[in-house]
Amino acid sequence: MPSLAGAAWPELPERPLLVVPLGSVEQHGPHLPLATDTRTAEAVAQAAVPGVGNALLAPAIAYGASGEHEGFPGTVSIGTEALTTLLVEYGRSAGRWAGRLLVVNGHGGNSDALRAAVPLLRAEGRDVAWWPCAVPGGDAHAGRVETSLMLHVEPGGVRQERAEPGETASLRELLPRMRAEGVRAVSPNGVLGDPAGASAAEGAELVADLAGRLVAAVREWRIGDAGRLQEQCPGAAPRRRRCRVDQAVSSVTGNADDEVPVVPPLERRPRG
Repeated sequence: MPSLAGAAWPELPERPLLVVPLGSVEQHGPHLPLATDTRTAEAVAQAAVPGVGNALLAPAIAYGASGEHEGFPGTVSIGTEALTTLLVEYGRSAGRWAGRLLVVNGHGGNSDALRAAVPLLRAEGRDVAWWPCAVPGGDAHAGRVETSLMLHVEPGGVRQERAEPGETASLRELLPRMRAEGVRAVSPNGVLGDPAGASAAEGAELVADLAGRLVAAVREWRIGDAGRLQEQCPGAAPRRRRCRVDQAVSSVTGNADDEVPVVPPLERRPRG
């Protein structure tokens, strides 16, 4: 598979589509690794790149905006403002030689930065988009969906003997307190959902589905106002704007993407 990290500069294709996984370093309950979001974004991007012409897989951006998880040791958040700046400067630099840039996002807390950075880059004349690894109807964080994904992507990193349910109320119910106090205030173990029933087979199916949706969206290359790559609903008319996969709370990115703000005020506080 074409890889930016493994290439010498004369080997790069002309004006490629550069696919950049974006994740986070944050707690994922007592049973999943801190790099879960990054590993998921990498796996989906890696699976999708061979199906897209003239595409090149970039090394992942492993740090994101995760202030809501800072009540747990191990979480490292650079915040929305810093992430926005990073994405803008990344896009400006890569845009000198890449024809298109696509950010594959594995963490919902990064969405505000993407919604700020990508439209700015597009306004500057760069062909940039982002796409969320969203699983409609999944539990919100470190539950069955993410556990299945990691059992497929990195099985050695899953501590199955420690897997346990966390807070299972809907994300919409939990958001007011999460915004004010962070995830630990609503879920002492950091899980929003229940990992029971997770399997590597289900994880493989999820990665294949996400990668297939991503390939289809890249081939259409229709960009929404927030810079997000749009998806066509199965069976929809050709000019339908997009598939509303975000109407249900989605796992991996962890939010009902266009309808509920995901970054709480904790993410915007001054850092000392």
